[in-house]
Amino acid sequence: MLTRPHPNDKIKRGQPLILELSFKIDGNIRDLFNPKVWEAAYDKHDKSFRMSIAVALKLQRTKILLAKITRKTSIFWTRSPKIPYRIWVLIIRDYDPFYPKTIEEAKSLMFDVNKVIELDTTDFDPGDNTIYGDISVSWGRHYYTEPTQISFVSNITVRIES
Repeated sequence: MLTRPHPNDKIKRGQPLILELSFKIDGNIRDLFNPKVWEAAYDKHDKSFRMSIAVALKLQRTKILLAKITRKTSIFWTRSPKIPYRIWVLIIRDYDPFYPKTIEEAKSLMFDVNKVIELDTTDFDPGDNTIYGDISVSWGRHYYTEPTQISFVSNITVRIES
């Protein structure tokens, strides 16, 4: 879902336009993301999970932004006394590693996307401009899931002052 953090702010041509891209991936893959499945996958030597998110923003038919976001999970044997499970995950999100403390935090780190996007408005026409966002999420075959691709479209109209 594309939104503006401050929708009432007026934007002049040439000023940066700030948008927020936020969505959650729910369903079977989120339900399967738990220590019982991680342990079974670890025993089958399936120790990583990678999810690719492709974002294409278009102004009319012109692509104004192409971005790729990658989320990775590494499943490992832990000896941490703070974690009551034998197998746990390390999640890499935006090139930063995270060691979640709870299962819900792990699901949120992996499947909730919140990204701030800044666009240059010099190519925008004065008046109303509709920005279309084509978002595609995919992952490959694993012990606990088949390869899947999910796509959706979000749009937002912004008014540019001359």
